[in-house]
Amino acid sequence: MKEIVKSEILKIIGRDFVLEKPKDKNLAHYATPLAFSLAKELKRSPMAIAQEFADKFKDNDLFEISAVNGYLNFKLKGEFLDSCASKALQDGENFASSKPKDKSLLIEYISANPTGPLHIGHVRGAVYGDTLARIGRYIGYDIQTEYYINDAGNQIDLLGTSISLWARENLLGQSVEYPEKYYRGDYIEDIAKAALEKFGKEIFTDESKNLDLAEFGKDIVLDIIKKDLSDANIFIKNWASERSYYDKLEATIAKLERSNQMYKKDGATYIASTKLGDDNDRVVVRDDGRPTYLAGDIVYHNDKFERGYDEFLNIWGADHHGYIARLKAAINFLGYDENRLEILLMQMVSLLKDGKPYKMSKRAGNAILMSDITAEIGADALRFIFISKANTSSLEFDVDELKKEDSSNPIFYINYAHARINQVFGKAQKSVTDVIDASLDLLDDSGKNLLFEALTLNEILEDAYLQRALQKLPDYLKSLCANFHKFYNENRVIGSQNEDVLLKLFAVVALSIRTALTLMGITAKERM
Repeated sequence: MKEIVKSEILKIIGRDFVLEKPKDKNLAHYATPLAFSLAKELKRSPMAIAQEFADKFKDNDLFEISAVNGYLNFKLKGEFLDSCASKALQDGENFASSKPKDKSLLIEYISANPTGPLHIGHVRGAVYGDTLARIGRYIGYDIQTEYYINDAGNQIDLLGTSISLWARENLLGQSVEYPEKYYRGDYIEDIAKAALEKFGKEIFTDESKNLDLAEFGKDIVLDIIKKDLSDANIFIKNWASERSYYDKLEATIAKLERSNQMYKKDGATYIASTKLGDDNDRVVVRDDGRPTYLAGDIVYHNDKFERGYDEFLNIWGADHHGYIARLKAAINFLGYDENRLEILLMQMVSLLKDGKPYKMSKRAGNAILMSDITAEIGADALRFIFISKANTSSLEFDVDELKKEDSSNPIFYINYAHARINQVFGKAQKSVTDVIDASLDLLDDSGKNLLFEALTLNEILEDAYLQRALQKLPDYLKSLCANFHKFYNENRVIGSQNEDVLLKLFAVVALSIRTALTLMGITAKERM
């Protein structure tokens, strides 16, 4: 809808302009401050310029126009809004979508070590990445999603050690000494028991089999992770193994060396990452020949760029901030444009229950599990709340608030609006097909404003995606549903003279709610 309006205005004005949405929809649905930017060039007042433009739009089919204090205001006509509504209802599956765009993006997110179940620190990035991918695909981008499995290095060795020690102590009755850091929780017990059944006692007592035990445990943990994600309606297409890239290490290091931005010091190999803003140059290969964690990431990102995507996005936790400069420097030294890689950081999440800190889970070894939160509040509430605030801000919420069945619970309030519309159609014993030919030109200003808001979903999706501001979508839904409930309470529908008109309006509102929730990974409730 906005693109149609912009095209019509451009055809008459003949200049580039910014189109804004005024807060007061009774004044205008769109406005442009173009006259202010032209005042100096034309040596005239913005008011005079705006009025001159307004005169060119007389008798326009799309909107009524006015010039107010230098702004050019556009109020959409009922006939145009009605035509947009009819098209939306006729092609509901594609409502608010956009044409395909010639741009591909690979989103890597979560990428938690496969050494334990996902915890609360992973959830925000998981929900954000999945929702961003859903929205991006819907508005025409070619998007793939990926999880980078850190299945090599000390953390995997420690997983094998942790399983072995627990089994030797609890299954074999041996006296053991645990290291300062090790993995604990019910899942370690479950893995140990499964390993005993499959391999026998030798898997725990033969140190040469520790890697086999770690691999066995890793595969079970990955199954747990995938189940936790699927329970929240999150499905990642590609699962990339760090270990699988080891045979590409030598060639990637050689490629880095050709940049002349590497050097040796005390037997170790460094990249000169301080040249591109890093605090220190970073070791890529240790003095004993072992690659660092950074080396693995460099090989992985070289592979990403070789796959030919236009852009790349990594979604990381806030504690990875210091890692950005060194990785981008390495990408530059590999001969790529490091600006093609975007990195978003997810700030911390705090959970409360009855106003007090949420209790940790023994099953995870004193962490808050994603599965615990999903079971506590449901996948829909989990998904909604985790994109309800900008990723740059910390997020705190009380799980008990999300169980309430009243307007204080946003997901309940939004679902109630959708269910209420279905209920009204049921009482009227009509379907959308029965009312699609009703003329919405008969709506009063409050009805037209509600219709306009329901039809702006595509603008919200485009803004949310391009600005990486996914909170715009739940904010939009809360506003739309608040305005719907207000309008519903002020207008009689069933048996009124405008019954079909109002039902058609409500059908568009329901379509917008349903589409937006679907893109958030949530199924709209038909009844409540």
